[in-house]
Amino acid sequence: MLTGLLGGSFNPAHGGHRRISLFAREALGLDEVWWLVSPGNVLKPAAGMAPLPARFASARAAARGAPIRVTAIEAELGTRYTIDSLRLLKRRYPKRQFVWLMGTDNLAQFHRWRGWRGIAREMPIAVIARPGYDGAAMTSLAMAWLRRWRRRHSQDFSGAKRSAPALVILHFDPDARSATALRAADPDWYRRIPFVHQRDMLTHRPIVTAARARAR
Repeated sequence: MLTGLLGGSFNPAHGGHRRISLFAREALGLDEVWWLVSPGNVLKPAAGMAPLPARFASARAAARGAPIRVTAIEAELGTRYTIDSLRLLKRRYPKRQFVWLMGTDNLAQFHRWRGWRGIAREMPIAVIARPGYDGAAMTSLAMAWLRRWRRRHSQDFSGAKRSAPALVILHFDPDARSATALRAADPDWYRRIPFVHQRDMLTHRPIVTAARARAR
């Protein structure tokens, strides 16, 4: 099973997350996409971060009917950094091949993530262009290092999906939706989200409120 991993706060999840996931699935021939709803992220302010169950519930609603599994497995794993989460996922699911999915907004500051070169060595990376971030991403410190492994979109990416480092940048019609804008318009969105008695779509464990912050 070829699986795309899209990590983030999903604060809240929205149609833009769904759209880029389905686009990446078609472009890369993925069997499915997993949304890794993070317990927290120290690169983002704690103020305004909705509780994990509410963010998980918004992701479940946004992914409904799509080949997307929403999971808060990082809270169960107890990992603090993405690099550790990915290594544990590979050990737990050895029969799957993973591709890390992220937007150009994340590529622009990827060099700030703990072990970012290690992430690139663990699995191929597919970057989805986002309006307003392409320039910063293409001139970033991470891109300067990753450029040597970049695959052009016209090239066959199947080999890259079985090896790392490998990088492909996907371009599609811009989607301007953002969680930041949604929070600005409705800061209390999470108070109206029913999120009791939820179960993880991957581990089938209950989603609990307590979860410590995780760094990138």
